[in-house]
Amino acid sequence: MAVIAKMCPKVRVCVVDISQKQIDAWNTDNLPIYEPQLLEVVKESRGRNLFFSTDIETEIQRADIIFISVNTPTKTQGIGAGRAANIKNCELCARTIAKVAKTNKIVVEKSTVPVRTATAIRRVLTCNEKGLQFEVLSNPEFLAEGTAIDDLITPDRVLIGGAQTDTGKAAAEKLASVYATWIPRERILTTNLWSSECAKLVANAFLAQRVSSINSISALCEATGADVSEISRAVGMDDRIGKRFLQASVGFGGSCFQKDILNLVYLCETYGLDECASYWNQVILMNDFQKKRFSEKMVAKMFNTVTGKKISILGFAFKKDTGDVRETPSMFVVKDLLAEGAKIHIYDPEVKREDMWIEMKYTCNIHSGNTPHLEESITTATDPYEACNGSHALAILTEWNEFQTYDYERIYKSMSKPAFIFDGRNILDHEKLREIGFEVHAIGKPDPTAFDDL
Repeated sequence: MAVIAKMCPKVRVCVVDISQKQIDAWNTDNLPIYEPQLLEVVKESRGRNLFFSTDIETEIQRADIIFISVNTPTKTQGIGAGRAANIKNCELCARTIAKVAKTNKIVVEKSTVPVRTATAIRRVLTCNEKGLQFEVLSNPEFLAEGTAIDDLITPDRVLIGGAQTDTGKAAAEKLASVYATWIPRERILTTNLWSSECAKLVANAFLAQRVSSINSISALCEATGADVSEISRAVGMDDRIGKRFLQASVGFGGSCFQKDILNLVYLCETYGLDECASYWNQVILMNDFQKKRFSEKMVAKMFNTVTGKKISILGFAFKKDTGDVRETPSMFVVKDLLAEGAKIHIYDPEVKREDMWIEMKYTCNIHSGNTPHLEESITTATDPYEACNGSHALAILTEWNEFQTYDYERIYKSMSKPAFIFDGRNILDHEKLREIGFEVHAIGKPDPTAFDDL
């Protein structure tokens, strides 16, 4: 919404939320989320044509186009628990719009939702007793955290799905005209509602599939002496495949990939497409295998025990340039090390300790109520050298650029010996680290002590 306000200064944009705390934060320079360039974009338009408010009813009545941009988490109980998306928040938004609207509206699904969610939203809206007409559109977002602003200003495409009726097409054109202010028309695609809703799930599923595919090969590389980076380069130079999303890692995370694949799995199961469901579920299973494999390698290489040892974790966000910790691979590695009795010290330049605890409780059910001495077992550091001081091992779990600039000779001198580095993102100079004295283990890289013919 901030980018729309920036690129369309004559369009009034108001973001509403029931949380006064969130809205208050958006009205300051201490935004509730971290994203490169976001603060500058917000400050440019805030107070001009970009506003943040908790007065939901007034803003609904004032708007011509209403975007539903709420969380659609995976259900934790009931039918489809663990796979199906919970669209409760979408329905609540629709009910509120139907209740307080006084004029016809265009309602846009911005949240990632299961195919045919628009049917439920439309039914709720048409049940109003005021004779109002609502057009429901689907306009999924394809941005990536860390590059969101650039992705929105110069997108690969904008997708708008609507009913294939005269009024539905007119509504889609009205929304398209907003984007056309700065986006070439050939990049604005219009489809039916169901294609648009499905396309978002499929896009994320394909991206996650590529990550799991190269991660599966990384395990083979470690066993055979091949180098996954060399394989990625060779394979990626094929124009039919391309080089993006072929970087082996500890696994994918974030709020979208796993949730959307599980949603896709559930949809396939619902329509009796069990083979299709199994195919996509394997992407999740491979991701889980990769995270567990990394944890197990750490323990195995450190003489099969990390009990009482200080382990430094560099990076807790699921990727660089964001503070988002949802489904982060770091959390699962920390969970495993915690179960082994390690003393864990975490440094991340953007992650807040409070957010870390919230996600660990929500996703892993780890909290002080069921895990004795949790607070003492996990320390969050404000300085990377402090986090590594006296450590037996450090693990790179987020690809922050700054991790490549550290003085690793200084870090080595401060660590217990032998000093281990486990590079879960393949961003460090492994040969140089070995020259310093580290024992280095990396994703998809052959261990030089295990092969004599590399």
